[in-house]
Amino acid sequence: MKKNPSIPFKLPYSYYQNPDVLFLAKDLLGKVLFTQVDGKITAGIIVETEAYMGIADKASHAYGGRRTARTETLYQHGGISYVYLCYGIHYLFNIVTACEGEPHAVLIRAVEPFKGIDAIESRRDLNAGNSRITSGPGSTAKALGIDSGFNKKELAGDEIWVEDHGFRYDDDQIAAVPRVGVEYAGDHALLPWRFFIKNNKYVSRIPKI
Repeated sequence: MKKNPSIPFKLPYSYYQNPDVLFLAKDLLGKVLFTQVDGKITAGIIVETEAYMGIADKASHAYGGRRTARTETLYQHGGISYVYLCYGIHYLFNIVTACEGEPHAVLIRAVEPFKGIDAIESRRDLNAGNSRITSGPGSTAKALGIDSGFNKKELAGDEIWVEDHGFRYDDDQIAAVPRVGVEYAGDHALLPWRFFIKNNKYVSRIPKI
């Protein structure tokens, strides 16, 4: 990992409205996801993502132009959050990307604890050195205090946002592999649209590469 001497800054809406969701899913690696819950600020460095390419993607909730009360969030402008409950147990946090009407999104699958460690450890009842604390999208959401109340939140606000702290990875440090748990998507389940930082212990389900 390289560290550019840039001053940390909150990502602007223009960043999320890039139409290339694959680029964003990869570029978000190294960015820092922040939340503020009950006055407590917690954050994690994004180390694993998955891209979902809207209506053309068989693994996307919006595949084929599907529009429901839940998926309507995906059709809003890039730069808002899409949070849903998976298997009635885990909340999963996604970043809506592209322009309004193009339901692309990036699922944040894992982060490395970065700020507010005490709060993160309390929410997960684990030590920050334990990789399970933020490994996987459900664990990441719980560690950062993300629940259904974070759905449709503007990422330019002060409840949930992403900052650039200058962390950068070379291409040979990033893996691109098939996504997790999308077997129903047929041939699209094989697309290498999951990105993660190699040798980072917080990454979930590390395949043999």
